Amino acid sequence: MKIVNYVKESYDELVHKVSWPTWGQLSNSAVIVMTASVIFALIILVMDLAFENIMKAIYSILY
Repeated sequence: MKIVNYVKESYDELVHKVSWPTWGQLSNSAVIVMTASVIFALIILVMDLAFENIMKAIYSILY
């Protein structure tokens, strides 16, 4: 019966004690995450292109 009690207490906590964010807060958070992800992806792209060009220059000198 411990499992049943655990499920009841968990449900009670989720329904009555947890403060869920509003739709506006979720939208703002989603926009922030998407913006940060795009910025991070662009930084990785620039680093990748720079590394590629550096390696091409090194190999063109060596061979």
